[in-house]
Amino acid sequence: MTAEKIAAAMERVASALRRKPHAGLHDDAPATVRWAGGLRTVARSAGGAEVATDMPAAIGGEDSAATPGWLLRTALASCAVTRIAMEAAARGIVLQTLEARATSRSDLRGLVGVPEPDGHPVPAGPLAVDLHVRIGAPGVDAATLRALVQATPGCSPVTSALEQPLAVGLHIDVAD
Repeated sequence: MTAEKIAAAMERVASALRRKPHAGLHDDAPATVRWAGGLRTVARSAGGAEVATDMPAAIGGEDSAATPGWLLRTALASCAVTRIAMEAAARGIVLQTLEARATSRSDLRGLVGVPEPDGHPVPAGPLAVDLHVRIGAPGVDAATLRALVQATPGCSPVTSALEQPLAVGLHIDVAD
């Protein structure tokens, strides 16, 4: 889709939401993941797309697919690139280069349940996350491109979820 079509689509949606703000609230498509044996899982979207995960052999997996943590970083980078592209289109900026690399630092002790020497738990999630964006557009100065990227994190659902985490409600059904 061209930048003009993206900008027009965004404006149509924004215009409708300004008229009917309540129309923006919706339930997101659920992500259902099934255990595939060992430490492997498979998720399938309503449209039939599949995503598998596995863990490294060193902690009991078969290293046959991406880890869930890598998918989290992928989601962050993908969402950022998507939102930046949307914002560029809305501003009439034609991008030539756009990529994002999400990095994190974690402590494996949290995943396997090994506490600190004093007994305090070690967080299982990332201790730090960074997003590195590379962007280029012919005839657009660096300051404008930096401002474009800096304007987008608050509108990126994955970035927002990581920066303002929600409690996860846990509901358990025991199979017969």
